Amino acid sequence: MTKPEKVAQPAVTNAILKRHGFHMRKGLGQNFLTDSKILQKIVTAADLTPEDDVIEIGPGIGALTQFLADSAHQVVALEIDDRLLPILDETLADYPNATVVNEDVLKTDLGALVAEHFDGKHTLKVVANLPYYITTPILLHLLRAQLPLHSMTVMMQREVAERLSATPGSKEYGSLSIAVQLVASVATAFTVSRHAFVPAPNVDSAIVTLTQRTEPLAALTDPASFDRLVRGAFASRRKTLWNNLVVLFGKTNKAAIRSALTTAAIDPGTRAERLSIADFARLDRALRAADLISQAHA
Repeated sequence: MTKPEKVAQPAVTNAILKRHGFHMRKGLGQNFLTDSKILQKIVTAADLTPEDDVIEIGPGIGALTQFLADSAHQVVALEIDDRLLPILDETLADYPNATVVNEDVLKTDLGALVAEHFDGKHTLKVVANLPYYITTPILLHLLRAQLPLHSMTVMMQREVAERLSATPGSKEYGSLSIAVQLVASVATAFTVSRHAFVPAPNVDSAIVTLTQRTEPLAALTDPASFDRLVRGAFASRRKTLWNNLVVLFGKTNKAAIRSALTTAAIDPGTRAERLSIADFARLDRALRAADLISQAHA
């Protein structure tokens, strides 16, 4: 039996797009990977085996999906653009373990999706070439969906990858670094040139693996309010933590803010990028004790 043709070749990709009269929508961040060696490296980075089930986001014309289906037990790919459905019907025709769902991942009940399509007997992973324009919302949606998720191996803009793995004190470190590292370990597997795509994006990419932690790095009473505190602390990077907290909680609460900072042993004159996750968790507890968290400005 001959193996189905892989679409991850520039000539094949262009022929498929031409045959279906498909034109890219810039608003959907459509850039199709055409290097089969890179696709195989993604599968290797994800450590896929027949014991794994996979969720893919944005399969495009199915280039990565084919490689995932070759290695995993089951693949469910979420595609928002219904114009791609007939193309995926064609490119995935020889992959019975690959299912395409025409939904927006940000509006999808991921728990219900997992329950409907997977048997619960295999390790669940996300492997995807994420649309760059909504990479951050997708990552946070996946991490907060409380799925039985082992890991995510995802392609993203290289600059975003640097923010995910950034450490306190670096210019890349910010609220996204904290939100992700709180619940997952981060490792960059390799980088990808912009020239591996049709059409070529304006930036280079990176493959990052996020492995879900069994427990968050810090115990939080209310993760949503912690996230609001962190985002408020980074609202203006040039300002001190003190100034950002005054904006977040209001000038009338200056005494309580100063007291909370003292309790948390944090210098009001420092900047948010100097604080570790443990520092923010300690500050969150002190602000909560001062009854300030509920007064934060949205």
